[in-house]
Amino acid sequence: MNAQMQYPFTEKKVVRDEYFGTTVEDPYRWLEDDNAEETRQWVIAQNKVTDQYLSQIPYRDKIEARLQKLWNYPKFGTPFKKGGWYYYFKNDGLQNQSVLYQTKDLNAAPEVLIDPNTFSSEGTVALSGVSFSKSGKLLAYAVSKAGSDWQEIYVMDAESKRLLTDKIEWVKFGSPAWSADEGFYYSRYDQPDEKSKLSKANEFQKVFYHKIGTPQSEDLLVYEDKAHPKRYYGCGLTEDERFLILSVSEGTSGDEIWFRDLKDESQRGFQLLVKGFDTETNVIDNNGGHLLLKTNFNAPNYRVVAVDPKNPARENWKTVIPEKEEVLLGVGTGGGQLFMNYLKDASSRIYQYDYNGAAIREIELPGIGTASGFGAEKEDSEFYYSYASFATPPSIYKYDIANGKSELYKTAEINMNTSNIVTEQIFFTSKDGTKVPMFLTYKKGMKREGNNPVLLYGYGGFNIPMTPGFSVSNAFFVEQGGIYVVVNLRGGSEYGEKWHQGGMLLNKQNVFDDFIGAAEFLIKNNYTNSGKIAIRGGSNGGLLVGAAMTQRPELFKVAIPQVGVLDMLRYHKFTVGWGWAVEYGSSDAEAYFPYLYKYSPYHNLKKGVSYPATMVTTGDHDDRVVPAHSFKFAARLQEYHKGENPVLIRIETNAGHGAGKPTSKIIEEAADIWAFTMYNLGMEYEE
Repeated sequence: MNAQMQYPFTEKKVVRDEYFGTTVEDPYRWLEDDNAEETRQWVIAQNKVTDQYLSQIPYRDKIEARLQKLWNYPKFGTPFKKGGWYYYFKNDGLQNQSVLYQTKDLNAAPEVLIDPNTFSSEGTVALSGVSFSKSGKLLAYAVSKAGSDWQEIYVMDAESKRLLTDKIEWVKFGSPAWSADEGFYYSRYDQPDEKSKLSKANEFQKVFYHKIGTPQSEDLLVYEDKAHPKRYYGCGLTEDERFLILSVSEGTSGDEIWFRDLKDESQRGFQLLVKGFDTETNVIDNNGGHLLLKTNFNAPNYRVVAVDPKNPARENWKTVIPEKEEVLLGVGTGGGQLFMNYLKDASSRIYQYDYNGAAIREIELPGIGTASGFGAEKEDSEFYYSYASFATPPSIYKYDIANGKSELYKTAEINMNTSNIVTEQIFFTSKDGTKVPMFLTYKKGMKREGNNPVLLYGYGGFNIPMTPGFSVSNAFFVEQGGIYVVVNLRGGSEYGEKWHQGGMLLNKQNVFDDFIGAAEFLIKNNYTNSGKIAIRGGSNGGLLVGAAMTQRPELFKVAIPQVGVLDMLRYHKFTVGWGWAVEYGSSDAEAYFPYLYKYSPYHNLKKGVSYPATMVTTGDHDDRVVPAHSFKFAARLQEYHKGENPVLIRIETNAGHGAGKPTSKIIEEAADIWAFTMYNLGMEYEE
């Protein structure tokens, strides 16, 4: 089947750019125009070839049927309390979108508050955020369509379930910050041009205040900065609504904090609290007139400090909870307590402190995994949190804040026996001598005879950690005899800011070396061989896969770059791509251009090379990493590739970067990816 591949013709047009004396050709730039008819026809032709290939895989339909069965179990979100009501999300199993329920008693039958499945017949309109007023009387909920980052915000009376007349448009990122029941602060952009709203760079974000019952046109402009079009702005309030916090960032790392003390009538505008943009700092809450901050200033693993807004200079900061050997990921609040979420070798450790920094206890967790949801309001005496691992489906626990006892509330009952699935953590040495961890998940009895199929997954960027989590899709691969491997690459936050910086900007090659090193370790230690390794990653992880397969094409048999950043010279020219320059560097700067050019996947494909069997995946409504990245990479890959391995692109319609994707589309995509992967790894489907 692979030997008979006929790819659609992709026209090449002469486009040349000059970068500091270097000429770069970009013959497929015309594919960046997502509105052009010729682009639309190209997408149709590519999908036709991909669909034909996938339809011929003998067990593709069996895989989808198995995934349907595995997916079909009730999925519960962690309950939270607002205004005397409990709320939680639940998906019956195969519903396209999870439903928000409300109840006075968690042991009683709940009522539906918002069912996003009623928003559209195909399930492509998603509930992308919910924010309650302090009393719980009102809630603002955000809706996104076809996977786009653009959101519309609506307001509902939680008690009567009555939808109010309020509607807010052209919102991206951040959730509304309520001021009592009267209104909320939010960030938005100016209305974009309809044709370019999914691709044009987003600039001049502003902060507004919306008063309930009034049209958006009357919203009060709270903050704008005409001198800096490429900055993000977000507002939040401390729990007692005394301090209004303005967070400013120039990208995905580093921020500046401003504040207004709403009890101080003499303070008219915002005042500087933390000068940016060389640290990561966020406001946890206030302790009386002082603000508690989580910061990595003089603490790469983060600490908690108290800051007097009247004397905010850094030399006046007082350490409340000092930096530890483990990295502090986040701080939750509830019952007047702080809940510190640390990572030890990419696994959760949770500690309870009071607001003055006194340690109370470590919260005992079931094992090596990921725990989340540690937060409530000051007057609450309990809350619910979740725990999961690679081999353990999510469980929800009820936590008593006073005595520290956790009680199992609900566990997922899936259609699979996971007792024979095990996870081990292994450390290997990367190219430059750095010790890097990875998690291996497989069936008991796995033998190291050098022939196991492996799926190698990574991300490696933006200070995001890869921690243990359960996925029925990945469990399916393990069920079929595969080893699922997650590598904790540099660029993430597994070991603090030093680990992050070790994989960003001019250190980005370390991320690819770590990933390649993981594959070499598995081969050397007889887990597998190069003909049995598939690599997969999404977004920044799609860049990872693209770089790995272009640098070491012989090391991998299958490559799945998903919604990837694949053109490192032009990524910053679309939507919010400019915000990633703090992570990658920009080709507009002479210091970064040669480095980016050296690893940019699109620019490092070479003629006559046999690349791994590749299926690029993207969505036509992806306005985070625009599909042009994937289009151009696939076109050049098909032109240059030599050999029998198929090199395809799968373009989902009415889908974006991944968030809000309906269950039906998720299962279809998973079936296609596993069918493609297993077939090209030479695996048979096991009933």
